[in-house]
Amino acid sequence: MTDSAAIRQHLIDPEICIRCNTCEATCPVAAITHDSRNYVVDVSKCDFCMACIPPCPTGAIDNWRARLPAQTYGVQEQLEWDALPAELIAPQPAVSGPVATVQGAAASVMLHSVAPASNSAADFDSAQYGATLPPWSAAHAYTNLYGPKAPEKSITATVVGNVRVTKAGKDYDTHHIVLDFGPLPLPVLEGQSIGIMAPGRDVNGRPHHARQYSIASARNGERPGYNNLALTVKRVLQDRQGAPLRGVCSNYLCDLQVGDKVQVIGPFGSSFLMPNHPRSNIVMICTGTGSAPMRAMTEWRRRMRQTGKFESGKLMLFFGARTKEELPYFGPLQNLPADFIDINFAFSRTPGQAKRYVQDAMRERAADLGLLLRDGNSYFYVCGLKSMEQGVLMALRDVARLTGMSWEDLCVALKREARLHLETY
Repeated sequence: MTDSAAIRQHLIDPEICIRCNTCEATCPVAAITHDSRNYVVDVSKCDFCMACIPPCPTGAIDNWRARLPAQTYGVQEQLEWDALPAELIAPQPAVSGPVATVQGAAASVMLHSVAPASNSAADFDSAQYGATLPPWSAAHAYTNLYGPKAPEKSITATVVGNVRVTKAGKDYDTHHIVLDFGPLPLPVLEGQSIGIMAPGRDVNGRPHHARQYSIASARNGERPGYNNLALTVKRVLQDRQGAPLRGVCSNYLCDLQVGDKVQVIGPFGSSFLMPNHPRSNIVMICTGTGSAPMRAMTEWRRRMRQTGKFESGKLMLFFGARTKEELPYFGPLQNLPADFIDINFAFSRTPGQAKRYVQDAMRERAADLGLLLRDGNSYFYVCGLKSMEQGVLMALRDVARLTGMSWEDLCVALKREARLHLETY
């Protein structure tokens, strides 16, 4: 390729991106990075594999510019953008050079299919295992109905409920917040998310970008038959290294009062969806506020069960927190009947007890999980902090091997059949 031959540069639209980290976690060549403001693609590393395109919930990742090699946009320049530059070109144009044979997301499946799992935790790349398509029986998801670039912009919701769902304590103040959308349509499914537009501006004087929150209520509303939904929000008072940090949007949401107005964009997400097939089994693995989509799925199944016309499959939950006091919805979970949902708690900071994580609970239930892994009607959902992802998948690998299955074959099938879904942050 000569210096005069134009290439297509892969860019991320900062106006649409909801900073969910899916693209960076998915990229097999570490071409995507971010700072406190933007996610960007390093043109010197990107090999046009398209692995990041299908999982993006908003479509922000699917943007391209025709540039000469000497005029490509650098990482630092992209990090400072509030909007993409002009010169928009059609997605996936012809590209000169060796990557010209790669044609879209389908090619990424061939080039970056699930690799054989390593026995070493250091070499275990968990991002490659998650499905990018929804279960075959999932309901149709509507996405991007309201957003920064949509004619309707955002949609206004009214707070109709805000209750704490953990015991008092500054380190684990988690709220269940209910938003009502009145006459404006916002169809959502379990597993989808919305973006919240916090008021005010950041330290650079720019409007805060949207923060993403998973929906914690069933598709027909937190209150059935009403145009509302629920969120599970933990007040952020420190960063992941323990340094003091007041989360912009989490504190805004936790401090809302009934009657307050909130600007919302979305909905987002078209793959982390529950199966509609009545005999499908659902295994939910989560920590903390990663319980939001699991609560939504559980509630929809519970409502279907109450109709007396729904033959549901099995529900199995592995739910982790530091202590039971920090676990959202701990009380209500105790009231669900055992013949409806199989609940397994794991607490890592209970005084006087050994640390126990969700992957430990999973290994203890290896026989039951093994049966579900063999069943093509079983679907697995993982949601919580990114740090849990590897441990959970290594536990699934161990369960498969302990119960006589080939993990190398199984993990390919789980991805291909959209039976394993990962949403970590």
